[in-house]
Amino acid sequence: MSEGDRIGLIGPNGSGKSTLLAILAGQMAVDSGEVSIRRHTRLSLVGQVSEFAPGQTVGSIAGNSPEILGRAGFTDLDAEASSLSGGWRKRLAIVEGLVRAPDILLLDEPTNHLDLAGIKWLETVLQNASFACVIVSHDRYLLENVATEVVELHRAYSNGLLRVKGTYSSFLEAKEAYLHAQEKHQDALENRVHAEIEWLRRGAKARRSKSKAQIGKAQDLIGELADLNSRTRTSTASIEFSATDRRTKQLIELDHVGYAIGGRTPPTLFENLDFTVKSGSRLGLVGPNGSGKTTLLRLLLGEIQPTRGEIRRAEHLRMVYFDQTRTLDPEVTLRRSLAPDSDAVVYQDRLIHVAAWASRFLFSADDLDRPVGKLSGGERARVLIAQLMLQAADVLLLDEPTNDLDIPTLEVLEESLLEYRGALVLVTHDRYMMDRVSTVVLGLDGFGNIERFADYSQWDEWQVRQRPVPVRPAAPRPQRAPGSKKMSYLDARDYATIEQRIADAEAQVQAKWAALEDPAIMSDGLALQAAATELETAQKTVDGLYARWAELEET
Repeated sequence: MSEGDRIGLIGPNGSGKSTLLAILAGQMAVDSGEVSIRRHTRLSLVGQVSEFAPGQTVGSIAGNSPEILGRAGFTDLDAEASSLSGGWRKRLAIVEGLVRAPDILLLDEPTNHLDLAGIKWLETVLQNASFACVIVSHDRYLLENVATEVVELHRAYSNGLLRVKGTYSSFLEAKEAYLHAQEKHQDALENRVHAEIEWLRRGAKARRSKSKAQIGKAQDLIGELADLNSRTRTSTASIEFSATDRRTKQLIELDHVGYAIGGRTPPTLFENLDFTVKSGSRLGLVGPNGSGKTTLLRLLLGEIQPTRGEIRRAEHLRMVYFDQTRTLDPEVTLRRSLAPDSDAVVYQDRLIHVAAWASRFLFSADDLDRPVGKLSGGERARVLIAQLMLQAADVLLLDEPTNDLDIPTLEVLEESLLEYRGALVLVTHDRYMMDRVSTVVLGLDGFGNIERFADYSQWDEWQVRQRPVPVRPAAPRPQRAPGSKKMSYLDARDYATIEQRIADAEAQVQAKWAALEDPAIMSDGLALQAAATELETAQKTVDGLYARWAELEET
């Protein structure tokens, strides 16, 4: 691994991605082999869980680095870290990793709980970083935009992994070629094994005509085929949401709907929203944290009422809501989480034993008596999806359903949503899923405005166009008062050049500001400190020149 490398590490849940990061970070020992890391190499690991001790502030965790915190969106350095939302705790954990000035940054699912703005910030930091990084992620757009190399851990590969230089798209092309070649080899091997078995079945006379070495070779071929069949036998979760038989097209109508929160600045989340949720429509909601996406889902569900306007729902409308804050009781077993009342569930009017139901979500019979608190994040997410699938619905309301899901499960989930016959309203930070699934996107800015777009990419381009270019206001320049007394020769010479010197000094300040906002500098603790010192020095020069000008104006 070299300086500037950005390795995307992918693989199904349980394939060992987090374990590998812990080994690289020195937190776990290997069972065999050795890990060689150059002396004095600084490694920083940002884990999946971002928790901070009570009493720690944003500033203390980030080493009181206001520049990098400002770039990450933090404004209150005295805020208690443990009181932040999940998304802001994740940002702070990444900042904590950056200010350590690592040579190698290890990130384990860094986009979990981040909003879209946070993901874009992270992409910019990584794209311009001088350090190397290893990123475990299921965010396919992040991998495409950031990774210079992709490694997949999977038992389907002969040595347990596939490593490809280039973007995620390059990896997918290489993976397809590899699996195609493996399939052809598997077919040829099956034919050879079939021929050898036929020969062995002919009896002892035929067997004596072959040497023991040839018989051993046949056994080796059989063993190789068995190993190949075992490795290529993969399973994916079976996800299929059930729609009702309702024939009504207009399911929910929003007429000039607005919602405001007292004590919030500004109080209005959105206003004058006119929209109709129709059967078969797939609506995506995007916007920064706090812009009202979850609030709009709760309005559609009827949990809260609009502060203005009207929401009309079809009679006996059945809605299923995936709440991103919903948790499972960690003490309850998987069996009772999947089937609370008996050892069977009713799915699409069919009775299914809990073991068979669990297997659809990649759980074995041995898993049924495990407490769900012992399951991984991805496994718990599959349990929540399994619970939702038991409820037939006219409208699916999904709030961040992708957290902790691996890429194969995400792909199955996407296919299920594309085939779902009811209406879908989706909130997700997974930009690939949003682009693939949604037929229309509503963009919320949190200041009362909502715009309609064809897809996420169109909204993202609109965001860039709307972003104002920051202009640092120039300081007012004093004017020489009429009737001032005559200057000395040295003062006059100083006065004649001071305006140009101020202009040059202000240009230096602008350059130092630009340097400070450079993501490459923002991600380098030593360079960041040096840039901040240079900016302070340049600003003092400007202030001194203005003071001298004012002094000369009074002479």
